[in-house]
Amino acid sequence: MERTVRVRFAPSPTGPLHIGGVRTALYNYLFARQHGGQMILRIEDTDQTRFVPGAEQYIIEALTWLGIEFDEGVHVGGNYGPYRQSDRKPMYRQYAEQLIADGHAYYAFDRPEELEAKRKEYEALKQTFQYDCHTRSTMCNSLTLSDDEVQRRIKSGEPYVVRFKFPADTLITVHDLIRGDVTMNSNLLDDKVLFKSDGMPTYHLANIVDDHTMEVSHVIRGEEWLPSAPLHVMLYRAFGWEDTMPQFAHLPLLLKPEGNGKLSKRDGDRLGFPVFPLDWQDPKTGEMSSGYRERGYLPQAVVNMLALLGWNPGTEQEILSMEELIKLFSIEHISKSGAKFNVEKARWFNHEYIQMMPNEELANLFMPQLQAHGIQADMDYVVKVCGLMKERISFPTELWDHTAYFFQAPTSYDEAAVRKRWKPGMTTHMAHMIELLQTLPFEYDVLHHAILDDYIAANGYNTGQIMNSFRLALVGETKGPDLLTLVMLLGKDETTTRLQRAIDTIGERSDN
Repeated sequence: MERTVRVRFAPSPTGPLHIGGVRTALYNYLFARQHGGQMILRIEDTDQTRFVPGAEQYIIEALTWLGIEFDEGVHVGGNYGPYRQSDRKPMYRQYAEQLIADGHAYYAFDRPEELEAKRKEYEALKQTFQYDCHTRSTMCNSLTLSDDEVQRRIKSGEPYVVRFKFPADTLITVHDLIRGDVTMNSNLLDDKVLFKSDGMPTYHLANIVDDHTMEVSHVIRGEEWLPSAPLHVMLYRAFGWEDTMPQFAHLPLLLKPEGNGKLSKRDGDRLGFPVFPLDWQDPKTGEMSSGYRERGYLPQAVVNMLALLGWNPGTEQEILSMEELIKLFSIEHISKSGAKFNVEKARWFNHEYIQMMPNEELANLFMPQLQAHGIQADMDYVVKVCGLMKERISFPTELWDHTAYFFQAPTSYDEAAVRKRWKPGMTTHMAHMIELLQTLPFEYDVLHHAILDDYIAANGYNTGQIMNSFRLALVGETKGPDLLTLVMLLGKDETTTRLQRAIDTIGERSDN
């Protein structure tokens, strides 16, 4: 009988969600949806010393913004809860004690200063200390102490941790769906702490217990967890759960744009792009970090961009909706090597999605910018402006800079353009433009023929000189869309008013 696909995204609430974590969540989501399975959000807050207020809500808000939906989790409930590890605390101790009773783990009473002294002792010999099958017999633990002494220490409240007892000289093979079989000798592995002196499990124990009790079928996570996978496989064996052990897939890293090392917040600060989905303010330092949402990225563009960082659909197609990603996604097409983050490609994706966005939707995003500049504009007009100008932008936040002259007449004129374009006699030409606008039907084709053919061409004037001066009068500089399209949008009255203002302001110039 085929097992129901159940995956989980299990972040720690230690700060803002890194964009690499978002990609992990996205791949889990695509895999679950493609197989008709369930997606779980579990908050792994076993390390209370690193807990950051607001981080859990940030994670939920970020994933909601991106359209990554959960069937179970801290914010939606479910039949396998609680979904926050700190709320599951009582259950972990019994599993730790089960491992001790079965000989797969042991109590360790070594004080921090004793462990530090041992490390320095090894450093003096130019060696690295590791608490493992070679050294545990020399340490203070339940393998070297009598049962009575162990119980005495526990009853007296002496701090202890529970460590996993790796068997000596054992080959441990992890089958990874991306990398194939990865084998490691247990002699190289340290006896990891499973249960801490504060009564909380470490990630390793809680992770295995939770994945088993939540019936997780596939663990899709970052490759930084690959070195821990042998321990996790051994824990499944120690508990007798190997038959229901999930399949593993360890995702390649998101790399710096230069390719040398993992993408970090420092890279984003240095190169001017976000590494977090939403703005984040550190509650301790007050430091602000920018997010994709506030920078003007569209959630669909971020999802599309992230999906293709480390995975490909096997085709040349780059623009893929969430529905298409779900249909095409496969673990087999995930790369083994890290994926370089490409800042320009991220901008390109956003530009492409803005072009596909309905003009009305873009206008709604633009309205707050207009209001911030004191502009009260008719929505139909704003929609037309957005439709005309959106091909020039990569972010909605760029609209004002590209379209301000649609809403405000220029009060000054670019000096270099005036010197180049506003030649002697230009006030006469602009006065003639006003006359044509006032006497002819206000229609694109009529004005196009009357200005370009009947006036400019028939009289042998310089087309570029007159049309660029016309544009200068309307915009304040020589930029903008097709001139007569701009005239049609501004309307007859506004166009003639701006022409007259330019005549009055710039005036007749001598050719010097």
